[in-house]
Amino acid sequence: METVQREIAAVAARLVVDEGLDYGAAKRHALKQMGLPARTAVPRNEELEDAVREHIAVFCADTQAVELLALRRLALQWMVRMARFRPYLTGAVWLGTATRQSDIRIELYCDDPKSAELTLLDLGAHFEARTVKGLAGAPVDVLSVHSFCRELDEDVGVHLLVYDRDDIRGARRMDGKDRLLRADLDVVRRLMHDSAP
Repeated sequence: METVQREIAAVAARLVVDEGLDYGAAKRHALKQMGLPARTAVPRNEELEDAVREHIAVFCADTQAVELLALRRLALQWMVRMARFRPYLTGAVWLGTATRQSDIRIELYCDDPKSAELTLLDLGAHFEARTVKGLAGAPVDVLSVHSFCRELDEDVGVHLLVYDRDDIRGARRMDGKDRLLRADLDVVRRLMHDSAP
C-alpha cells in the first residue's frame, strides 16, 4: 500500500508542478491516470508537498527559484494594493513550491466583503467571483483576476479569498511542520527583502 501511495504522490506532484493543479484535483487526476478506483486512499497533503519538492528538485531545479521569486514579487504587489483588507499570502507561492504554472492565493479579512470588490473595480481590475471551500470547510467568496507578470512574460491567476474580519484568528495557525500556513504583508516584505540580491 505504501508503494501505491508513493506512486500516487509522484503522479499528483507532476500534475501540480507541470499543470498547476491544486492538490485535491491533482490527487483525483492521478487516480484516474493510474486506473485506480476513486475511493483509493490518497497521500496526505504533507506527503504530496514532499513529492512536489522532489519533483521540482529533479525536473525544475534550474528555473523554479527564479519563477518563485517573480510570483512572490507579484503577490507582494497585490498585497500592497489590498493592504486595507489585512492580506495573507498562502499556498504554493508562500510555501516555496510554486512554479510559473502556479496561481497566487491571497486571503483578505474584510469588515464588508463587498468592499474588496469595489476596490478591484477602483483599480480597473476585471475579476470573476465564485465560492469555494475555505477555512474549516466553510464557503468563502473568491475574486479571481489575471495579472500580467513582466518577469515571467505571462498572465498569472491571482485569487483573493474574501473572509470576514473575525476569521483572522484562524489565519495564524501552523502546519504539521511548525510552519506558518500563511504570511501577512510584513512577513512577505521581510522575505522579499531577505531574497534581494
